[in-house]
Amino acid sequence: MSTKPKDKTDIAAGLLLMAAAGFFGWQTTGLEIGSSLRMGPGYFPMVLSGLLFLLGAIILLRAFGREDDEPFGAIAWRGILFILPAPIFFGLTVRGLGFVPALFVTTLIASQASVRMRPLAALALAVGVTVLSTLIFSYGLGLPFRRFGPWLGM
Repeated sequence: MSTKPKDKTDIAAGLLLMAAAGFFGWQTTGLEIGSSLRMGPGYFPMVLSGLLFLLGAIILLRAFGREDDEPFGAIAWRGILFILPAPIFFGLTVRGLGFVPALFVTTLIASQASVRMRPLAALALAVGVTVLSTLIFSYGLGLPFRRFGPWLGM
């Protein structure tokens, strides 16, 4: 490990994350923390603050890491073009199409980010994600959303 930092942006990012974690952790000190079995209102924010602080520390320490790190490879344009629009599509269509069709099409869109994804596998993935998500969120948790929206006339 060298003593001279190789990347000043990693130092800034690490310190910023650690400062944000410290601030939010300090904000939870007025709340009851509880235990992992009986969580208080401050438990989850405190855990997230701790994880954020740890991530910041790791980034800060990596700034002083080895000099022979590999550079980034080519930008995965296909992934960017399919992954980024998928949640936007879901957000714009979930009220009109309903949860089931919007999630199905969103999964199909996102699955195209991989060049190895074949149409039949993408279809199986979309069906599986849609069925499991509907069972969990609609039936299991009882969230109040329309499974099929007004755009479909159902």
